[in-house]
Amino acid sequence: MKFKLFAATISAFVITTLSASAQNTVVDIAIGSKDHTTLVAAVKAADLVSTLQSAGPFTVFAPTNAAFEKLPKGTVETLLKPENKATLAKILTYHVVSGNLNAAAVVKAITDAKGSLSIKTVSGATLKASIVGGKVILTDEKGATATVIATDLNAGNGVVHVIDSVVLPN
Repeated sequence: MKFKLFAATISAFVITTLSASAQNTVVDIAIGSKDHTTLVAAVKAADLVSTLQSAGPFTVFAPTNAAFEKLPKGTVETLLKPENKATLAKILTYHVVSGNLNAAAVVKAITDAKGSLSIKTVSGATLKASIVGGKVILTDEKGATATVIATDLNAGNGVVHVIDSVVLPN
């Protein structure tokens, strides 16, 4: 009898935990990461939290804190100012694609496109995705690149892939 009660309790805990994690949004994933505090601050400053917590689905290429540190000194601080909200929003939405594209879907799309794929971002601009040395590389409109370093952080409204550099639209 005690075993059945224990098994039922564990089962309820697992179901509750899975349901709770499935409800996390792409924003919640970033908030839960110590490596994405700059991204979270930027999303808040650009007033994009509610947008990225909506139903989506979204695929987010999330730059790490170290990625933001690669930008010229003072860039992040300048972008976080209220008067630069529109510019910041354009940069952040350049990291977002409509749809839930897991790593396998991204790799398949690149392969199907013969090695290079243009991806339309939520900002309306285009990223180029390719595979180099077995890694997915994003090339921005200025020719700079970012490497996908972690994939398939699943949320209830999409998926997050971590990148090592900030990509910038024209």
